[in-house]
Amino acid sequence: MTKKQPVLELKGVGRTFGGLVAVNSVDLEVAAGSITSIIGPNGAGKTTLFNVISGIYAPTKGNITLSGALLATPDHKTEREAFLWGAFAIAGIVIGAIAGLAIDAPAGLAGVGAIVSSGAILLAAVSRPAWYVRVCARLGIQRSARPNDVVFLGIARTFQNIRLFKEMSALENVMVGTHARTDVGLFDALLDTRRFRRTEKESESQALTLLQAVGLEDQANVAAKNLAYGDQRRLEVARALASTPKLLLLDEPAAGMNPAETAQMIELIKSIRDKFGVTVLLIEHDMRVVMGISEKIAVLDHGEKIAEGTPAEIRSNPRVIEAYLGRGAASGA
Repeated sequence: MTKKQPVLELKGVGRTFGGLVAVNSVDLEVAAGSITSIIGPNGAGKTTLFNVISGIYAPTKGNITLSGALLATPDHKTEREAFLWGAFAIAGIVIGAIAGLAIDAPAGLAGVGAIVSSGAILLAAVSRPAWYVRVCARLGIQRSARPNDVVFLGIARTFQNIRLFKEMSALENVMVGTHARTDVGLFDALLDTRRFRRTEKESESQALTLLQAVGLEDQANVAAKNLAYGDQRRLEVARALASTPKLLLLDEPAAGMNPAETAQMIELIKSIRDKFGVTVLLIEHDMRVVMGISEKIAVLDHGEKIAEGTPAEIRSNPRVIEAYLGRGAASGA
């Protein structure tokens, strides 16, 4: 029987900060449609690993793939890319000079035009648009996806500390998430075009559906800062879902919640996996959540993966017990 390709695959992923090894040679596969947890003591490297997956950091070593496509790899500024940027600069100068000659501009003005044209092309390349990524790929230049690229490729996340737009309503917060998938631009918004109005109406409808899915439809017009803490957590999940991800990263979704709110969050995560078909990868300290929701658990300690398995296997693993309770705890010493 052919093994199904994982949604997310990490091979030997590491991240260092100077001499500090935050994540060291982590291998992990996340199956499509699964709920997988990453646990470990404080400082184990869990959030750093999330930051690498979501494009905030590039890995120092190893590769990450999303549905088989390269997502993250160590960034090396090769000579090839330096030549590429040089070619862009020369192309800009040539285009500017030709344009100056075409309109019979003075030599000084043509020179300024050449410089401006060159700068414009280089500035466009800085944002690494799709055409630039394709050129780099053809030249064998591999770079990690940026956070905005990661969202476009199908990964969304929440954060350990709530990061909502506090003055905006719950509805507006979720609509921000939908904008990652719209095709309107700056001029559409400035000119209030028909396409912009149609897209905003569609975004509002999608946002209302997501608010209903997380149980916040009655508070759509309430400012985010005025929502209860548990509701703010659920709003973050709705906003993440608004970008229609294939993989949802949840960083301590039950942090700071009371037992009733925690139970509701467990049911919410299960329901959105089932309803939206999204794969879930989460970090969580609350073992009630981890054991009650996870199909697979990976354990980190000092940046290294020390165990992986089902909740029952992790619960009885001596290395996991030792990492949490100290040396000798696993043997009952």
